Amino acid sequence: MTSSTETDHKFMQIALEAARLGYEEGGVPVGAALVENGKLIATGHNQRVQKGDPIAHGEMDCFRKAGRRPHYRNTTLYTTLSPCMMCSGTILQFGVPRVVVGETSNFEGNLSFLREHGVEVILLDDPGCIQLMEQFIKDNPSLWNEDIAEREHV
Repeated sequence: MTSSTETDHKFMQIALEAARLGYEEGGVPVGAALVENGKLIATGHNQRVQKGDPIAHGEMDCFRKAGRRPHYRNTTLYTTLSPCMMCSGTILQFGVPRVVVGETSNFEGNLSFLREHGVEVILLDDPGCIQLMEQFIKDNPSLWNEDIAEREHV
């Protein structure tokens, strides 16, 4: 198992700042950063609420902002929360070889799916990522359930 690096923690903080921006805008606080050979290519944050777009997850916003690319061979995607199946599928579709995840405490996501398909996955268990999402879920349970396509328990 590969361990995280100082660079991983640096870029996770950039993704976390993007998540905080989404939270301040009234959206779901998931942020992402795409890095190629140590250079930041793009950042994004979940904008489902802000744009009324059901697929505007943080990772998807980041890919959109990165624009067209001939390949993703030397990239790492940093995401504050474990990717959902839609975002995991996009990671595989584009051939992103490495994903660094801030946390899985609040949402397990699909890390095993990514690993089974050859993606190197690093889990940081970042306290800032965990705390921000915990606060959001506590304050916005209905919005959170909508985001992860869960029905509220009545």
